[in-house]
Amino acid sequence: MDGAEASDELIGPESLGQLLDRHGPALALFARQWCQTPDDVVQEAFLQLARQRVWPRSVVPWLYRVVRNGALSAARAEQRRRRHEEAAGAARPAWFEASDATAGEAEVAAAALAELPLEQREIIVAHLWGRLTFQQIAELVGTTSSTAHRRYEAGLEQLRIRMQPAGPAEGKQPGLRNDR
Repeated sequence: MDGAEASDELIGPESLGQLLDRHGPALALFARQWCQTPDDVVQEAFLQLARQRVWPRSVVPWLYRVVRNGALSAARAEQRRRRHEEAAGAARPAWFEASDATAGEAEVAAAALAELPLEQREIIVAHLWGRLTFQQIAELVGTTSSTAHRRYEAGLEQLRIRMQPAGPAEGKQPGLRNDR
């Protein structure tokens, strides 16, 4: 059982382990959109699931909702902490080293994804990596499935545009990206 449907089965360590193996990486990627501690947020979501007496009706969408709420809370906590540190005059070192822009297509794709508006990015991540349906995504973000699908399509189109190599092409000027 992958835990996607309701069951009267008690939640056990084996079931949790299978869910974590199957959905953990996608959930962490989903949480990364909002906070700097996505693994912690995912771990907390699984702890909340373990505290449940029986499976939620739809486990995977339930996990995405808990991760989303946890990541948003973590982001707010990070913002509060940052404001307090800045007010105290504490210098904060950069979290990450700048990566080489030519390191590979993965970095280009990640950068293009990061440039998308959050409403498109979260739907793309939930659908492609989380394998949620547009109906499940709609419930997660509080919209309709058709709006979720339109945002997904718009986001994919923006990714295609951003990932096109710059250069001479019909209707384009050399060296310029077509970002419209």
